[in-house]
Amino acid sequence: MHNEQALAHFCAFFNKLDNTCTEKLYEVYTEGVVFNDPLHHIEGRQALERYFATMYENVSRCQFTYHTQQIQGDQAFVTWTMEFVHPRLAGGRPIQVDGCSALTFDNRGKVLRHRDYFDAGAMLYEHLPLMGRVIRWLKRRLEQD
Repeated sequence: MHNEQALAHFCAFFNKLDNTCTEKLYEVYTEGVVFNDPLHHIEGRQALERYFATMYENVSRCQFTYHTQQIQGDQAFVTWTMEFVHPRLAGGRPIQVDGCSALTFDNRGKVLRHRDYFDAGAMLYEHLPLMGRVIRWLKRRLEQD
């Protein structure tokens, strides 16, 4: 599989991902995948499957809009906006988070390494009742300086 096709498959897969299809990670990831995001470091496809199953357990909707995509050799980079709905965050209203994924593919087009970059506060912390107020206050203070 060419890496352009692998990246297209990766993006399409994430727009289908929910708590009912996390066991299909074998279609996209190698057995020994290494996954990092601002909140987690995970090694191995089974551990990643458990992570996604837990993460999507209460998410009622999650959709990605993909923007810039770049591929060079076995490396790919894609920017995205994720919109998701979680009943315990933001009063159940949709939350949008901008981010990007850096990927490394093996020679079969499966993901060996996946690193996500995004603002964890914008995704999670700002939408928690008490912590959210404090983080929003801090952000406003930092913007004034």
